[in-house]
Amino acid sequence: MKKIEAVIRHFKLEEVKDALTEIGIQGMTVTEVRGFGRQKGHKEQYRGAEYTVDFLPKVKMEVVISDDLAKTVIDTLVRTARTGQMGDGKIFVTDLEEMIRIRTGESGSEAL
Repeated sequence: MKKIEAVIRHFKLEEVKDALTEIGIQGMTVTEVRGFGRQKGHKEQYRGAEYTVDFLPKVKMEVVISDDLAKTVIDTLVRTARTGQMGDGKIFVTDLEEMIRIRTGESGSEAL
């Protein structure tokens, strides 16, 4: 099993969710996060005072999938989350040792 985490732009969330649903992904966890990378934030003005916004709002999506779906999910994320601009986000893929469905006690791929 793999856990795929993707940090993407807010406005891409629905498009990415729909694309993942189309390829058979049944569940995901979404968290609102803030961060920065090469983008380094930007300057804004409020009531005449200029300030720097270092941490930009993003969305973090997490999905757990079988190994054979990993490439398809990654390709779908890259295709749908990309705008071509700096700050499109990152995808992190990790091996998942164990997963347990609390309601039934099923574990491993049966819990997916």
